[in-house]
Amino acid sequence: MLVLISRSPTPDVPYWRGRRFLAVLDALAWPAILLIAIRTAPFGTGIVGLVVPSLALLVAARRLLRAVAWNHRYRFTTLRWGTPLVVLLAAGAGMKLMS
Repeated sequence: MLVLISRSPTPDVPYWRGRRFLAVLDALAWPAILLIAIRTAPFGTGIVGLVVPSLALLVAARRLLRAVAWNHRYRFTTLRWGTPLVVLLAAGAGMKLMS
């Protein structure tokens, strides 16, 4: 028996002044960080170093289009991934201070 469960669509996020500008910054920042990480890698990246930048540019273009044209559907990546990273970094700094 095949059971399909559909999720309800996520509601639109509220719009506030300056949201579009911050969404554009967020949409371009994460692919740029990935590009910088690949370009400054201390080891040979091989074929990954050739493929990942082009994919990052495609992802950046898609995110930029959503941030500008469909801003009510854009979700900030920095809030989603940046908050857990900051918590982990703070926990690591706290453990380093305690030892």
